[in-house]
Amino acid sequence: MPFDLCDAVFACFALGFYARNGGWSMISVYIYDNCLKEPSATVCGVCLLESRMVAKSHILPNTMKIQDYCFIHRITKMKKLYGGVLIASLFMLFTLMILRYGLMKNPIGEGYLTIPVLINGTNPLEWINPTIPPAIQNPDVHSQVISSDILVSSLFAGSNFSKEEQRALQTWNQLNHLIDHAQGLPNAAEAIKEAASAWSSLISSIEEQKQGHANDSSRTKEKQCPHFLNKMNSTELGNSSYKLQVPCGLTQGSSITIIGIPNGLLGNFRIDLTGEPLPGEPDPPIILHYNVRLHGDKITEDPVIVQNTWTIAHDWGEEDRCPSPTPEKVEKVDELEQCNKIVGKNISQLYTAGMHSHTSRQSSTTEEQSINRKYFPFKQGYPFVATLRVGSEGIQMTVDGKHITSFAFRETLEPWLVSEIKISGDLKLVSILASGLPTSEDSEHIIDLESLKSSPISSQTPLDLFIGVFSTANNFKRRMAVRRTWMQYNAVRSNKTAVRFFVGLHKSPVVNEELWREAQTYGDVQLMPFVDYYSLITWKSLAICIFGTQVSAKFVMKTDDDAFVRVDEVLDSLHKINVANGLLYGLINSDSHPHRNTDSKWYISSEVE
Repeated sequence: MPFDLCDAVFACFALGFYARNGGWSMISVYIYDNCLKEPSATVCGVCLLESRMVAKSHILPNTMKIQDYCFIHRITKMKKLYGGVLIASLFMLFTLMILRYGLMKNPIGEGYLTIPVLINGTNPLEWINPTIPPAIQNPDVHSQVISSDILVSSLFAGSNFSKEEQRALQTWNQLNHLIDHAQGLPNAAEAIKEAASAWSSLISSIEEQKQGHANDSSRTKEKQCPHFLNKMNSTELGNSSYKLQVPCGLTQGSSITIIGIPNGLLGNFRIDLTGEPLPGEPDPPIILHYNVRLHGDKITEDPVIVQNTWTIAHDWGEEDRCPSPTPEKVEKVDELEQCNKIVGKNISQLYTAGMHSHTSRQSSTTEEQSINRKYFPFKQGYPFVATLRVGSEGIQMTVDGKHITSFAFRETLEPWLVSEIKISGDLKLVSILASGLPTSEDSEHIIDLESLKSSPISSQTPLDLFIGVFSTANNFKRRMAVRRTWMQYNAVRSNKTAVRFFVGLHKSPVVNEELWREAQTYGDVQLMPFVDYYSLITWKSLAICIFGTQVSAKFVMKTDDDAFVRVDEVLDSLHKINVANGLLYGLINSDSHPHRNTDSKWYISSEVE
């Protein structure tokens, strides 16, 4: 089997899916075994995508373009491999897309996108430039066709960047070819279109700063992501509904604490964590819908908590109810129950009927009365303190210090997307506090700033090891923790090992502006030309492979921003093995299985196997 650069990159594709889901890819073993038999291979063993797995990489003098060869060649092979099953699946998916959205031909490539337009004749070009005024109303026109190239042309257009600024974009243009295959991954088309809008906004902001219009320090401060948000005046909050804007999203460890009193006729209320609506869509996605119904609903007359998500593409998802009608099927989230078992169960409560005292010695007679009632954390007319906390797998709710519910993240609906907290219903809101919000450190107040900066990578000096780190745009604190810990190893500081964060754009302009400042300050961020959905993690894997070959690294490694890498031990292991070709891997959890629940954030379809 001829082994070329395309095969190596495809191995990264396969290993990225299988390693993350606890399985092992036999195709990768086959590729690498045949690689050893092919001395004429362009690349042998580019990379393996787990933090403890590293592979040897050889770079030949020829500098062929990956995008011009690899994807056309490899995707053609894949189509032949999967045959009729893949064609049938694509046909069914294509039919559904026609029914809901209209005909989409190569959604981000050279084709055209038919966009449903409401009767008011809203101009679709407003997706690109919100300052464009609405078009003249034309009730006779129900849809308009625009070139999808317009939506993404700004992503790869030349910009007036300095040499230092371009260091954050070393892999940017080389991912241009991905737009022609955006239909292969969930949310890929949307991620690129959203990135076009985000990038245009960021470029405008950068130009303003260069022209001296944004030098005011107070204005810069206002643009920074806040550490916390709060509202304490109950008279201003009102009794109907309240919205709290979250400019930079949520991250693991973020929490929202609400003090309120259920009131009104029924005492039902809702907490919605919503994102930004997609271009052309009237309603935003709901990352979490937390619905408290004190008098039940159509399914039950007992008090119930209903958790769900909503998107315009998939409507409401499957409800998570507490108490659950099928408690035996309930799974844990972050090692916590989806619904506390005491919710809805009969409990006994002791009441003290009276207490008697005397002057010299006290004596009491207590009458205990046992009253059976069903436990529910919210009660009409009684105040509560509820906290929603973002975990690694989902969102937890505690009420008056007791864990009540957990809600697992669902596919494409991640905490960084949250842009607003909406509270509505029969609730007197006393106060709300959002804390642990993602924010970057002010470089002016960092004492050890110089020691945290990364030096440019010289093409004349090959690296022993290149480490690519997956990170999300608003994970400022995690990246700073990495800079202050394992990036301080001598091998990293001496430039024998290089570390770069691979980060997609954010839908929030504030986050993107802080991310750009961070990239220019520390020199260790590689920006990706798409909005950072988890389903596009494979594109980041490809970016790491591409970057690792560009800088002539002997070894390429992938890890996450919440991992600690013993760089000294990794290098020591590589030197001890002393092999020219092959694959080095560590512990593999072979008992795990891919997630087949389509609602799961980590969902993997059977077609991937």
